[in-house]
Amino acid sequence: MKDVREILKKRPLLFDGGMGTYYKAKPGQECEQANLLDPDGILTVHRAYLEAGADAIKTNTFGLPRMAAAQNPMWEAMADEGWKLAAQAAAKTSAAVFADLGPAPDTEALPAAQIYTALAERFAALGAKNFLFETLSSDAGVAEAARQIKEAVPDAFVLVSFAVLPDGYTREGRHCAELVRSMTACGAVDAVGLNCVSAPGAMRALVQQLGETKLPLAVMPNAGYPVVTRTRVQYQGRPEYFARELARLAAEGVRILGGCCGTTPAHIAALRAALDALPETLPAAPAAAVSTAAKPEVEKDDAFLRKLNAGKKVIAIELDSPKDADLTGYLDGARRLQAAGADLLTIADCPIARARMDSSLVACRVHRELGLNVLPHMTCRDRNLNATKALLLGLYAEGVREVLAITGDPIPTAERDEVKNVYQFNSRKLAQYIVSLAGEGREMPSPLTVFGALNLNARNFDVELRRAQEKLQNGMSGFLTQPVVNLKKTRETLGEKAKILAGIMPVVSQRNAVFMENEVNGIHVDAEIIERFAGLDRAQGEELGLEVSVKAAQAAAPYADGFYLMTPFNRIALMERLIARLKDEGIAD
Repeated sequence: MKDVREILKKRPLLFDGGMGTYYKAKPGQECEQANLLDPDGILTVHRAYLEAGADAIKTNTFGLPRMAAAQNPMWEAMADEGWKLAAQAAAKTSAAVFADLGPAPDTEALPAAQIYTALAERFAALGAKNFLFETLSSDAGVAEAARQIKEAVPDAFVLVSFAVLPDGYTREGRHCAELVRSMTACGAVDAVGLNCVSAPGAMRALVQQLGETKLPLAVMPNAGYPVVTRTRVQYQGRPEYFARELARLAAEGVRILGGCCGTTPAHIAALRAALDALPETLPAAPAAAVSTAAKPEVEKDDAFLRKLNAGKKVIAIELDSPKDADLTGYLDGARRLQAAGADLLTIADCPIARARMDSSLVACRVHRELGLNVLPHMTCRDRNLNATKALLLGLYAEGVREVLAITGDPIPTAERDEVKNVYQFNSRKLAQYIVSLAGEGREMPSPLTVFGALNLNARNFDVELRRAQEKLQNGMSGFLTQPVVNLKKTRETLGEKAKILAGIMPVVSQRNAVFMENEVNGIHVDAEIIERFAGLDRAQGEELGLEVSVKAAQAAAPYADGFYLMTPFNRIALMERLIARLKDEGIAD
């Protein structure tokens, strides 16, 4: 078997193409099952790529991490046969064989690192020395698995490859340059690169975004973009174009090349011929092209952020957007709250999964007409990656500088046949994606400030705090809490860097208190307070609600950077009175 490092010293390494698209599995059958059910068919594919000139082939085991996570009892047998078939095909040519591992699910119960390590150990026991982690959308668990591989097989060659959309981001919102840096820094990866999703021309543009790479760079694009018919998916990219574009990359310093979906032995043969025609001496991988053009100054923060960062107690107030298309009353209410002293207006994104006027559009209108700083909520429930990015760019252009990233309430069971959840992100990944849009060569001149939600009434509060710490690590700057219980432990755990706005929601009647206690997730109302509302009229109920709210704010003030006030039943006058009392008491600036 050829030594990969020795090949790379002399010339680019050429991989095979897309097993999954070239081998036509029977309907309902996973391609990897063919290792057991049709070994001759898999051998034929391996040999076809080798005859086309590939220096390295991948085992037919791409889907095994997913199968192992699902506890498919056959994954070990499929791994064993996949390795044996690839090794058998490569024996006569001395081509390198890579144990191929696709994406692994990453959950608290079963981390991706555990899945990858189990598979890698299986392949190492079979004699594998080359490992490929491919088509990844994040680096979860990869560094840990790579280190385990190096401990078991010190001379192992580990290649990690990410599936990146033409705009430079994976489907989980991670930017390719960030992922390449992460793998380079881990110290256990020998080469890094990009594969799948994008066509050859787009891959070349992506390489320019990576900057100088200390590790050998791999590029394995699809054969163009798929054309979907009723019965099949076809890739129509021609072998000669594929070979020409990848040969240009090789001439610019990319050291590992090959194909992914839709690439056939014909594509690899054309690329082999193009690579053989290149000069023997090639440059290092290309550096990113940095623009020297002057860029206009852009406001990176706003009055709310300046006040918050100066250590003054801020007031954010939530006002749900209208259920109809009339903003007249809403803008009047926002104007009154601004005059009363609110620093920021927060706008929920279709709370309880019921459609209202879009929170981001409302935020832009309020900011444009009133100059009031706004915090639109952005749920993971309703938008995919493209829609999320488009909306964020529009918000930035409108002068919005902060957003609240939350998972979002689930669609009610009775409506799930008509209304679908999206959940391409969770709130941590959404925050990470939002802040990654800013930077040199990125889409935003400066990052948006991202806040998250913190449920102080969670049954397992330690888990809630741990997730809050993860949110901070993923780019969030602070939290808006559910109505305050005790902020001391939260502040001690999260530290002074996290900005915490203590949630205050005035209860205005016994019926209101009972409803919130029983039907609103994350809110707890003490039985004693519920009893105190018994028999009170509207005015008396509001007065008691103000009293309880001010006491809660006083208790939270030593640990909070400000207050997050939730408006009940659109009662603007009540919130004006609450803001006035917080200021009169010296609780808010």
